[in-house]
Amino acid sequence: MTDSTHTAAVTAADFERIVIQGSFERPVLVDFWADWCAPCRQLMPILSRLAEEFKGQFFLAKVDTEAEQALAAQFGIRSLPTVQLFKDGQAVDQFMGALPEAQIREFLSRHILRASDRLLEQARQAIATGDLTAAAALVDRAERDDPSNSRVFIAKVQLRAAEGDAQGALALLEHTPLDLAADPELAALRGRLAFSAAVADAPPAAALKATLEATPGDSAARYQLAAHQVLAGDNEAALENLLTLLKRDRQYGDDAARKGMVAIFDLLGSHDELVTGYRAKMLSSLY
Repeated sequence: MTDSTHTAAVTAADFERIVIQGSFERPVLVDFWADWCAPCRQLMPILSRLAEEFKGQFFLAKVDTEAEQALAAQFGIRSLPTVQLFKDGQAVDQFMGALPEAQIREFLSRHILRASDRLLEQARQAIATGDLTAAAALVDRAERDDPSNSRVFIAKVQLRAAEGDAQGALALLEHTPLDLAADPELAALRGRLAFSAAVADAPPAAALKATLEATPGDSAARYQLAAHQVLAGDNEAALENLLTLLKRDRQYGDDAARKGMVAIFDLLGSHDELVTGYRAKMLSSLY
C-alpha cells in the first residue's frame, strides 16, 4: 500500500484536489477497496505496478471504503473492488472486480495515450506516405522503449503488409498476443491480408470476369475476383460474389466464402448498411 509519486491514499478531505482537480491535468484512476476484500488485495499491486510503468500518464488514487463510507456512497460504489477513471472532473469509465492485467491494460488504453503509441502513430503515417524505412525505425524504437505495448505487434503486421509480404504478415498473425485476439483493427487487417494473398498469383480482375462469364461455376475464379474487388474498394460486388459462392460451393477452400464475407464485415464495421444486409443474406443461405 506504499504510495509513490504516481499513487496516493485519498480521503474525503483531499478527493476534490487530487481526483477532481487533478483529472484536468491527467487521468485519475480511483480504486475503491477495503482490507477485508480479497480481490481488492489481488488487484491493488497490479494497479500500483501499472501506475509506475506508465510513469505519470495516469494517477492512482486509493480510497479505503471502510474509512470513507460517505465517499463510496457518493460515487455509487456497491461492490468491491470498483475502479473508476476520472477525466476533466468527471468519472468517464469504470470496471468492477479484479480483472486480469491484460484487460486492465485494454481499459487504460481507451483513455491514455502512451509515448510509444505516439511513435506508432508516426509509423502509421510513414507507412501511408510510403516511407517504410522511417516506419520500421519508429516501430523498433516503440518496441525498445515500451516492450509491454502490444500495439507494437499490430504495427509490425502493418509494416510487413506495406512491404508487400502478405504471407509474412499472415504468418506473424499466427502469433497474435492473447490481449489482441478480439482487436477489431487486427481482425480487419487479417481479412485484407487474406484477400491480398488470394490475388498474389491470380489473373487480373478482367480475366476472372471473362472466366466466370464462360464458366459461372468456377469457384476459384469467383473467390479470386471477390478478393480483387475488396482490395479495389468494391465491397458490395465482392460480397455478392462470395454470397453466390457460398450458395453454390460451400465447401470451397475450407468454407472460404463464409470466412471471406465475415472478413469484409470486419473491414466495414458492424454498423455499415452492407454488413447488416449481407449478414442476413449469409445467415439465410447457411440455415
